[in-house]
Amino acid sequence: MRYLSQDDPELAGLVIDEEKRLETTLNLIAAENHAPRSVNEVLGSIFNTKTIEGYPGGRFHAGCVHADQVEDLARQRGKKLFNAEYINVQPHSGTSANLAVYFSVLETGDRVLSMSLPHGGHLSHGHSASITSRCFDFSHYKVDSKTERIDYDRVRQMARQLNPRMIVAGASSYPRLIDYEKMAEIAREVSAFFMADMAHLAGLVAAGAIPSPVPFCDFVTFTCYKTMIGGRGGVILCRKKYGKKIDQAVFPGCQGTSAVNLLAAKALIFKIATREKFISIQKKTIENARTLAREFKEMGYRIVTGGTDNHQVLLDLTAREMSGKFAETRLESVGIVLNRNLVPQDEKTPGRVSGIRLGTNGLSARGMGAAEMKRIARLMDSAMVNSTGKEVLAGIREEVLDLCRAFPIIKQI
Repeated sequence: MRYLSQDDPELAGLVIDEEKRLETTLNLIAAENHAPRSVNEVLGSIFNTKTIEGYPGGRFHAGCVHADQVEDLARQRGKKLFNAEYINVQPHSGTSANLAVYFSVLETGDRVLSMSLPHGGHLSHGHSASITSRCFDFSHYKVDSKTERIDYDRVRQMARQLNPRMIVAGASSYPRLIDYEKMAEIAREVSAFFMADMAHLAGLVAAGAIPSPVPFCDFVTFTCYKTMIGGRGGVILCRKKYGKKIDQAVFPGCQGTSAVNLLAAKALIFKIATREKFISIQKKTIENARTLAREFKEMGYRIVTGGTDNHQVLLDLTAREMSGKFAETRLESVGIVLNRNLVPQDEKTPGRVSGIRLGTNGLSARGMGAAEMKRIARLMDSAMVNSTGKEVLAGIREEVLDLCRAFPIIKQI
């Protein structure tokens, strides 16, 4: 940071502080990861300067010869990696990608069926706090009250009753696999478009660690910074016949100039995702999540759905008589970072957040395995339940630092 230190020492100090924070904490936030150094290099590259509007060969600015090559490279690699017919790599985020899909084939006010937020869905799937709910008529399916898994018979029943124009599959806090084939079948029965949001799962899908939604969907959206281990930004995969509509919905429909440095980072992570080390990390991510779930289950915690098939473990702390906020704050005080999260039962008490969401993607990228997951689960339990004394918490913090020193953040995959 030679130049930043000269131009703004205060800001440079914050960058250094953040690097230290990451190196000295265990990151269990399911929506974060530790990108390779090469990704950060390209994000801070000269491509941050270029302004583009439109698509390769049809830009609205001159000087796009290399920007066109970058975007073409990202599109070629992304299509091949996910075996997709068409791709758009310009969305600024996953929400931007979802908006573009909605506006590509839907009319304002059209009905959409998606997953309820307290049951695992996402804000951009029509939650009342999102602009999506002001543009389209969303209805939401829930998980079964006993199994806490998607009840596909109920989804089919709702689809037949509501006759939605689109059905959305995908979640931000659902630790089980989604049966995309069955959801696609339901969508066909009511002549609805079918979209999957695999923002959390893209890296697992790219590595072949879990089934891909691409063969069954009209549209698939995702982001590159969660399990994908890349930079920021969203991506849309779709059937070729919808390609032109998607392109128009992204630009000029939902956004203007796209960040070329983000396009370059997407191209890079699509290449890295073909390497054995990336694939190994994704498989280890699932193994680590299952180990973590088993450990908490053995300690008497209630695991939402009873386990996990992906990178997430969702703990319901109701029986422990603590809130998700308390657990989040207490754990961060000892260097374990995660987020409080709604569980299905929370809808009965609006404003209550009874769970915490754990993601093993960041820990797996650092090289941790089963032994570390078991140790981390015990440390978390000790911090949340058994220990309130400062000396005990200080001891837990030291153990966290030991783990961090043993597994420094990966700088290059």
